[in-house]
Formats: sequence, C-alpha cells, structure tokens
Amino acid sequence: MENKLAVVFDSAGTLLHMYRVARDMSNGMMLEDVESTMLVAGRKGRALVVIHADMERILESQPRRLLSDFMEKEHVELDVSCSNGEVSPSDISKIVKQSDVVLGDVQEVFCRVKTRCPNIFYLACGLIVDIVEQSVTYVVSTGGRLYPESRDTLQTLHQRGAGLYIASGDSMKNLSRLSHCIGVPIDGVFDIASTFDKERIVQDLKKKYNKVIMVGDGMNDMLALRSADLGILTVQQGDSRPSRLQESADVVVGNIAEVVRFADEIISS
Repeated sequence: MENKLAVVFDSAGTLLHMYRVARDMSNGMMLEDVESTMLVAGRKGRALVVIHADMERILESQPRRLLSDFMEKEHVELDVSCSNGEVSPSDISKIVKQSDVVLGDVQEVFCRVKTRCPNIFYLACGLIVDIVEQSVTYVVSTGGRLYPESRDTLQTLHQRGAGLYIASGDSMKNLSRLSHCIGVPIDGVFDIASTFDKERIVQDLKKKYNKVIMVGDGMNDMLALRSADLGILTVQQGDSRPSRLQESADVVVGNIAEVVRFADEIISS
C-alpha cells in the first residue's frame, strides 16, 4: 500500500559513528569522546549551538582573535541544535558576543577531532551556552563517519518502499552530503531540528503514512521516539544511554541493520 511506512533517522550517532571533543571553558580541560547532548542535558538552561562558519576561514585566522569579532565581521549565524529548557536566540547571541572565547579554542577542538577520527565524513563545531550562568561553558567539535551498515540499510528500506527521512540537529551543509551518500531525497532532510522539531516531524509524517518509525540514539530524540509508532534506540555508538532515554524507545538495537527487520514486520502486517 502506498505511504504505508516512513522511517526517520537521526544522523550523528545513528547513521554516523561520532567522535566528539569539548573544551571546558572554566578550566581549559579537554574532554575526549564526549556526548554533547548529555552535557546539555546535565544542567537546566544549557543549549547546544551550531556555528555556521567556514572552518577553513576559522583555521587560517589568528588564534587570539575573539570568536565574537570573527562572527561579526564574517556575518556568521548561530542556531540552537538542542536545549535543556526554553532558550531564546537573542539570549544566546548576547552571551556569545560578551564571551572571551577565542578562535584558538575552536581551532584546538577542531584539530583534535580531525587527527583522532580516521576516514572522517564531516567536521563541525559549536558551543554549549549556559543561560543561567550567562556564559559559554564548552567549545565543542564533532567528526563523523558512516557506520558500515548505514548505506545498505537505507537502500534496503528504499527497496521495500519505505519513505526515508533525516531529522538532525546538524546543519544542511553536512546533511546534504550525507543524504546524497545514502540516498535520502533532500526534501526529506530536516536540519537544525531540535527535540521538539523532531517530535513535530514525526507527528506530521503520521498524517501521511500508516506507520512511522523513529530511529535515534540521543536525548534530543526522546520525544520523537515516544511519538513514533515504533521508536528504535540504537546503541551502536557504544557509550552508555540514560535509562529514561531507553525507556522512551520501544526497542533497543545494537546495529542499525536491525531496523530492516522491524520495518519488514510493519510492511507485512
């Protein structure tokens, strides 16, 4: 039957194995292989902010230059990828403009990821801003590479007639490359999708399809996992998942390829 099943995928940690680094701005310590959404979830009023900047321009700039000055001169925009509670873009912008974060902080985490993550698919950078403390608490960078099973899994689902979608907190610059690589139509890609955006996307798709599967791995997928007809939590990244996240999913899988089996059960029902 037409429009019988849609499958929505998160990207980072779900389709892509991620390596993440965060610089703690309170003490300068580097945190290796951390989960940025967990740093956000750990404190009310925190937000993960995506920096829409050309990384080559950042890398070729003076390390001591203030990030706020670079952003103003280069007309760099910010987007909130996920947050713990309500945060406004104006509050985020004000805090970043007043911060003492320099481009060297961004360069350091970016280069750390680039050297530690082989066969990298893409690189991105961002900030974790604390509305309560009125400060930039972490400078973060992430790199990802496709899980070996991701492309085949989506191709198989497409052959089964499933509608394929990506809902991610990442930017369209990175997601457009990913969608082309794995065969998801660009009009099925939702970028800078917050926790609430992902829930809304699933709910909207339920009006078009008989069943909707949500596949994710992080705290910002929790509402979408609950809202879907079938919420699948992947733990292929290998780090521990909070119990409340696991409880939000209907099933937990250790390999993204297992999604096909559940899709087949829905299609054949």
